[in-house]
Amino acid sequence: MQAPPCMAEPLTGIPDTKDRHVLASAIFGHAQVIVTNNVKHFPEEYLAQFHILRHTADDFLVHQFHLNPYLVTDKLDAQAINNSRQRCDVLSTLKRVAPKFVELVEEF
Repeated sequence: MQAPPCMAEPLTGIPDTKDRHVLASAIFGHAQVIVTNNVKHFPEEYLAQFHILRHTADDFLVHQFHLNPYLVTDKLDAQAINNSRQRCDVLSTLKRVAPKFVELVEEF
């Protein structure tokens, strides 16, 4: 495994300089994934050298669902209850940013 570049050097592979702190935090925090819908500012090819993946919110939630659908649906229900709502209300809110996830949960 190759060591990441010295952090004193700028992270020039991140297109928007305002996003570099996100990658720096992920590197120092030993994160495996950056979850963002801002995919153009976090090129997968560049992140790979740090062994960090990029997931959209939808991809991340789908992955979590496949790991443990019962836990995920329990958390959705808890979130709904905490907001005096029902699961379908939470899913309706999520549908815009996580349509594949919502579809999975609705079929479950």
